[in-house]
Amino acid sequence: MIEVKNLCKSFEGREVLKDISTVFEDGKTNLIIGQSGSGKTVLMKNLVGLFEPTSGQILYDGRDFVAMSKTEKVMMRREMGMIFQAAALFDSLTVLENVMFPLDMFSSMNYRERKKRAMDCLDRVNLVGAEKKYPGEISGGMQKRVAIARAIALNPKYLFCDEPNSGLDPKTSLVIDELLHSITSEFNMTTIINTHDMNSVMGIGENIVFIYEGHKEWQGVSAEIMRSTNKRLTDFIFASDLLKEMREAVTR
Repeated sequence: MIEVKNLCKSFEGREVLKDISTVFEDGKTNLIIGQSGSGKTVLMKNLVGLFEPTSGQILYDGRDFVAMSKTEKVMMRREMGMIFQAAALFDSLTVLENVMFPLDMFSSMNYRERKKRAMDCLDRVNLVGAEKKYPGEISGGMQKRVAIARAIALNPKYLFCDEPNSGLDPKTSLVIDELLHSITSEFNMTTIINTHDMNSVMGIGENIVFIYEGHKEWQGVSAEIMRSTNKRLTDFIFASDLLKEMREAVTR
């Protein structure tokens, strides 16, 4: 579980995050949503240590990440997996080598053990048979699945995903959503996903945090969104005519 307490972040006197307190739960897909510029990306970067909060606490199972020394933070990051918006695979490495990369860097396994672990992760994302290919030889959806396999190679407690469906077609996005959701439950991870994808919100949003102009405007589950009376939330969620019709059908 990750607890955020009274988190604030300012840049050159401009307050971007304003006293955010929330909880991201184990074994659930926790979503951070909000308009561009709302602060959700800044929030995630604070969570993983790319930014230092101006004030507040970030507790990983009771451990204060903000108060840790540089060495302690390096050790803490070994418990984190990260999926970047553009997959961020190494073009010069094969699929297998990409998944093995964090194992080569941080594990004490021998080569045979590292290879077996990487192949197990590729099997988990249904990519056995693609291990000898290079990123440029596979589709965007397959690249995202390689990124997921790499992110779980070290068996992290916490998984962070920055717009994992960016650039994917709707069908492939659903595959990625279901994969992230099932892996989260299977390994009891605390998964946090930054997303604009309303299909993700409605499909796998077990715990949703809506950020508006730097503060937490709303928190709940997808089923509660359909009946929410928070205008800022509903204006954001039901921006499309199709979603407006869905909400009207539910609330009749």
